[in-house]
Amino acid sequence: MTEMHTPRFALPLLAVAQAQKEVTHNEALTMLDALVQASVEEGPIATPPVAPEPGQCWLVGAGASGAWSGQDDKLAIWSDGGWRFAAPREGMRLGCLSDGTELRFRSGAWVVPGVISSPVGGAIIDSEARSAIAALILLLDAQGILISG
Repeated sequence: MTEMHTPRFALPLLAVAQAQKEVTHNEALTMLDALVQASVEEGPIATPPVAPEPGQCWLVGAGASGAWSGQDDKLAIWSDGGWRFAAPREGMRLGCLSDGTELRFRSGAWVVPGVISSPVGGAIIDSEARSAIAALILLLDAQGILISG
């Protein structure tokens, strides 16, 4: 039987006349539980934690080892059945519970959007205002609040 998955996050789909549908359904719910308003305990880290709790997630770092080997940049989700991995999608956001960092997946990498700071100076009003507005537009775009173009 061919396995079917959703196109965005590869969530398992039920097949016609499939036995034990609850297994597939529960797997999809486990992944949804981790991916909707995603947050991680910590990351990126390369070594799996020693005693994870069901439902906890981590961001897998470069050069991951052990059970995370080959899963760089993915979200690692611990469930009663073991590790589940979800590949990030362009524009995906997640928060880090350990330090409050917000991360966004852009151009194939997890990045921290820049901090929006207040403009300074004022000696040459017009050019400084234009520079401050241009910088603000770039930062709003990085935060996903404004799409520039």
